[in-house]
Amino acid sequence: MLTRWLAGLGAALAVAGAAVVVETQAPRPFAIDEATIAQIETALRARTLTCHALVAQYLARIDAYDKQHAALNAIVLVNPDALKAADDLDRRLAQSGPAGPLHCVPVLVKDNYETIDMPTTAGSLALKDMMTGKDAFVVKRLREAGAVVIAKTNMAEFAFSPVETVNSILPGYTRNPYDTARVTAGSSGGSAAGTAANFGAFATASDTGDSIRGPAAHQALVGLRSTMGLVSRGGVVPLSLAADITGALTRTVADTAAVLQVIAGEDPADPATADGRGHVDADYAAALDAGGLRGARLGVLHQAYDTPTTDAEVLGVFRSALDELRHAGAEVIDPVAVDGLDAMRRGGGGCNQFKYDLNRYLAGLGDKAPRHSLDEIIKSRRFHPSIQARLESAQASDDVPGETPGCKSRDEFRVRLREAVLKVMDDNRLDALVYPTWSNPPRLIGDLNTPAGDNNQLFSPSTGFPAITVPMGYTRAGTLPAGLQFFGRAWSEATLIRLAYGYEQATHHRHQPAATPPLR
Repeated sequence: MLTRWLAGLGAALAVAGAAVVVETQAPRPFAIDEATIAQIETALRARTLTCHALVAQYLARIDAYDKQHAALNAIVLVNPDALKAADDLDRRLAQSGPAGPLHCVPVLVKDNYETIDMPTTAGSLALKDMMTGKDAFVVKRLREAGAVVIAKTNMAEFAFSPVETVNSILPGYTRNPYDTARVTAGSSGGSAAGTAANFGAFATASDTGDSIRGPAAHQALVGLRSTMGLVSRGGVVPLSLAADITGALTRTVADTAAVLQVIAGEDPADPATADGRGHVDADYAAALDAGGLRGARLGVLHQAYDTPTTDAEVLGVFRSALDELRHAGAEVIDPVAVDGLDAMRRGGGGCNQFKYDLNRYLAGLGDKAPRHSLDEIIKSRRFHPSIQARLESAQASDDVPGETPGCKSRDEFRVRLREAVLKVMDDNRLDALVYPTWSNPPRLIGDLNTPAGDNNQLFSPSTGFPAITVPMGYTRAGTLPAGLQFFGRAWSEATLIRLAYGYEQATHHRHQPAATPPLR
C-alpha cells in the first residue's frame, strides 16, 4: 500500500514539475517567414504578438537582404513612420479592438501609387521627391483596414518594361530571390521580389499588360489581374488607362481574396469603377474551397503560349500541372481555340495614349508635380537611357482615346475579341481557360536576346476580363518558378479564386527562396 502511494506521489510530482517547466518557458517568437494574413491576425488578436514586434521583424529582413547579402534592390524607401504606426495600432487594439480586417498587416507599396507620407516617383528621376499630399484610393482602403505601409518598392520606370525592373530613381536592377542573377520581370518587380523574400505580408502592384502576373510567376507568387472597373486606379501614375489595373501580389490565394475584399469598390476619381457597381462579391473568402476544382471545366488555350521559342522545361511543368488539375477533379479540354484570332489581330489598330493619360494626371496634381507634361520630362533628361525612345515615341503621338482612328480601331478589336473569347467558353461550357503565365524561365539580368515568353499582353488586357496566376512548379533543376494562369469571364473573380485555391491546396508548389532564408 505504502509502495503504491509513494509511486503515485512520485508520478504526481513529476507531472507537476513538468507543468512548472512548461509554464516558465518563454513563448516562441512569431515567425514572419511565409506568414499569411490570417496567421498574423490570429496572433495579434490572441495578444501573443504586438504590431511593433511584427513590423520590426519585417524591417529587419529588409535591412538584412535588400541592399546587402542577397542585395535584391527591391526597396526604394522604407517608411520612417512604420514603427510609429505600429505603436498606434497596438494602442488601438488594447483600447477598442482591431482597426479592421488587415490590422497591422505590413504592406509594400509600388512606387507608382501615391502615398501621403512618402514620395511617389514611378521610378523616374523626373518625378524625384514628388509628394502629392494624398494616398491612392487602394492605399487609403488598405490603411483604413489597418494595414501598415512599410516601404515603397522598385519598378520599371513609368511601368514600361514587362521583362526587367530597372529605372533612374534607384541604381541597379531588382534581383530575383530564387536566383539573384536573374530578372524579376516587370514592371512590379520590386513588389514581387519583396513579397517573395518576406519583406512584407503582401504588396500592391499594377498590370497594364503583364506587371502583376509576370512578376508573380517569376517569384512563385499569386497575382490577380481583376476585371476592368473592379478596383480603382485613382492616385496611380498611369501607363494606359485603357488597360491599367491595380491589385496585389501575395504568397497565397487566401491572402489575395482578403486583399481584394478590401480594395475592390467604386471610386469617383476613376470613372471605370462605375461598371463594377454591383459586381463586388460580398465574401471572396467563401470561394476558398479546397475541392474547388471538382467538376470544373478548363480549356487549354494554346494560342496564348504555344510558340517556336517556348521552353521545353516550362512545357513539361505545364503538362504536369494539367495532370494535377485532372487529379484534383477538373475536366481538361485540350485544345480549345479562339476562332479568327489571327485575322482579328491583323485588323486591330494601335493607340499610344501614354502622353494623353500622363499629361492629364500631371495637370491634376498642379504645383505638386515637379514636371507638368511628358514634354517637360523628356527635356529634363532625368530618366534611364533605356526608355528614351519610348518616351519620344509617345510624345510624337497625338492619339486621343475614343477619337483618333487608331484608338477607335483598337477598341473595335477589343469588342470582337471579347465576343470571341466568350464564344469559345460558352461553346465548351468552360469555367476558365488555362495556359502558362510565361513560356520561358526568368532571363539573366541584362539579357534582352533570349526569348522572354510573356503570355500576358493579349487576352486579359484586351478583353478587360480577369486572370489569376499561381505557382505550378519550377524549372532548371527546381530553382526557377513557373506560373499557371486561369483566365475567365468578366466579374468571375470568385470563380477564379475557387479554381486557383483548389489547385494551390492540391499541390503546394511555393517554397521560400534560398537567397533570403529566415533570420536567426
